[in-house]
Amino acid sequence: MNREMKIMLPFYKVAYAVSFVVILSLIRGVTYTHEVGLAIEAPFAILTAVFCADTYVQEIRSKRFEVHRLYPLKKRFFSMTKRLVIQELFLLLLAVAGYGMFFIFQKPMTHPGTKSEWTQFTVYFFAIAVTIFFWGVLANTLSMIFRNMWMGIGGCFFIWIATNSTGGDKLLGAWNLFSYSFRNIENVADFTWMYGKVSCLGIGLILLAALPEIIRKRG
Repeated sequence: MNREMKIMLPFYKVAYAVSFVVILSLIRGVTYTHEVGLAIEAPFAILTAVFCADTYVQEIRSKRFEVHRLYPLKKRFFSMTKRLVIQELFLLLLAVAGYGMFFIFQKPMTHPGTKSEWTQFTVYFFAIAVTIFFWGVLANTLSMIFRNMWMGIGGCFFIWIATNSTGGDKLLGAWNLFSYSFRNIENVADFTWMYGKVSCLGIGLILLAALPEIIRKRG
């Protein structure tokens, strides 16, 4: 586990991820506390895609690929999923810290319609956890298919632009990948945005299940 952490969490990746969250919490203005999650989700999707895109190609770039491909398929799959888990757990902790940074730096007010800040944070935690899982798996899958980290990032960016938009919201509605960000924040009883998060979770699990076959075909 320590070896995997050293490979997937080098100083430069940790540094730019932490810097990204600190800067975001300083420059992205919010007035009410229920706006904090909306301010974090979409930028964090791109951060996750960039952060996790080299999970597979790391072996190629470090010239360990020829040795790595000699391992049994099952071992290679578990090694890759372990690396994804390490990266995504780090990003999840960073997302929680980023949520707190908005309160420290901007001190947003509690909206009169907000019943509980803890409930609001719990909803945010679920949404951001699914977002990190989905975009991390997607970036890694695309990088594996094209054997290129930049293709993985570019593919994610294209999907991000298409779904994180007014057009994407009108077309997909509650099934949008960013349904949490586009939800009706004035209606706290409306949980139809969960459809989008469940679809993210389902697609992510399908991509994860397809990894062994992709590994076998792409080496």
